[in-house]
Amino acid sequence: MISRSAYLSAEERREVTVETVIDLAAEQNPTDITTGAIAKRMGVTQGALFRHFPSKDAILQAVMEWVSERLLARIDKATSAAVSPLDALEAVFTAHIEFISEHPGVPRMLFGELQRAEQTVAKRMAHTLIQRYGERLGRLVAEGKERGELAATLDDKAAVTLFIGTIQGLVMQSLIAGDVKRIRASAPGAFALYRRAVEAAR
Repeated sequence: MISRSAYLSAEERREVTVETVIDLAAEQNPTDITTGAIAKRMGVTQGALFRHFPSKDAILQAVMEWVSERLLARIDKATSAAVSPLDALEAVFTAHIEFISEHPGVPRMLFGELQRAEQTVAKRMAHTLIQRYGERLGRLVAEGKERGELAATLDDKAAVTLFIGTIQGLVMQSLIAGDVKRIRASAPGAFALYRRAVEAAR
């Protein structure tokens, strides 16, 4: 039987490779994923895989690029529909949680890259993603303070750190439980606590 992957264009093959790595990361330690395992899951040879990626590191770079583009695009879409900065923060939180629920291998890939001792391109891309994400949150927090929705004395950087940390905490708890998708159930209560912490006194 010939794999469907055999009929894909070069760009489609690259995308399927990235999605395969993310799927595998949801099932095992990302550092243990081999090019052989990726090729096997796709139903192709390793030689076919290396026609599109010169190395495993190149595959990991493509994964980080895929995650960055899609997560930030989803966040930008969520904020564009929000009517206020505080609502935008909640929309970002919800969009991020949904993204993780749909792609449970993503946080494991990010954590894996950030924990690597060597400064790889993929690790730098993960750092850049977090920086760009934080900048977006920082703008929302500043705007919320200007509009009087968020406490005037709020530490902007601390508010951003707490926001990201809340999501990371939910991810860690779901990983410990062995079910990343349960994060959806815990998210509303966690954001409600965050909202009370940063909201201006009424």
